[in-house]
Amino acid sequence: MINTVLFDFDGTISTLRSGWEKVMEPLMIELLGKGSEEVVRQYIDESTGIQTILQMEWLSSEVKTRHGHGKDPWEYKAEYNRRLMETVSKRRQSIVDGEAQPEDYLIAGSKELLQVLHERGINLMVASGTDDPDVKAEVAVLGLSKYFSEISGAPLGKKNCPKEGVIRSLLESGIPPKSVAVVGDGKVEIMIGQEYGARTLGLASDEKARMGINLVKEERLKAAGADIIMGDFQDIEGVIRFLLG
Repeated sequence: MINTVLFDFDGTISTLRSGWEKVMEPLMIELLGKGSEEVVRQYIDESTGIQTILQMEWLSSEVKTRHGHGKDPWEYKAEYNRRLMETVSKRRQSIVDGEAQPEDYLIAGSKELLQVLHERGINLMVASGTDDPDVKAEVAVLGLSKYFSEISGAPLGKKNCPKEGVIRSLLESGIPPKSVAVVGDGKVEIMIGQEYGARTLGLASDEKARMGINLVKEERLKAAGADIIMGDFQDIEGVIRFLLG
């Protein structure tokens, strides 16, 4: 029986960072130069869900290959984060100021699902590739902190993927994998869950609409081997039946 559910955050529960690809893509193309568009788009698609610093390591290596020199990956990450946070900070502040509601940045049905699972005594955790202070702040601004026993993001200044680390440590801690479910919109968490025999729910979320299926994500999650794929959590009974049945 499932007693622990581990969620990815961005794109699975929260849409505060929706559109990050549109920040990363022009930055990479700007640094790599003309003719890099297809390579960049393909890499971003393949690397979705991994820690940002690993994406910036790829960028640094490509810059050096193409131009003979490049900056430290952490410098590229700082610039990417600066650009991304211009949008994310405005979204967060709009909730704080009451101009927007948390539900405006939540995948449909996600809060209701967390409430039901919490009431049933299921241990809920979040693992994210977003910087640890930011993911904790964003869980809080969306009013979700009370549901989770653990919220783990990327350690500042360290190359250590927390999403992968949390999932692996959980599944290697003596908890039977059959008692764990992993829910996410990225291939990283789904593939690790499958590797260990956990139950996996791939969320092919349309982050703009906050409901329905994103066909690109759906194909990615099928390839990762998700046990079931949904676009949102509006069918609460169906999700509960899969997770706890």
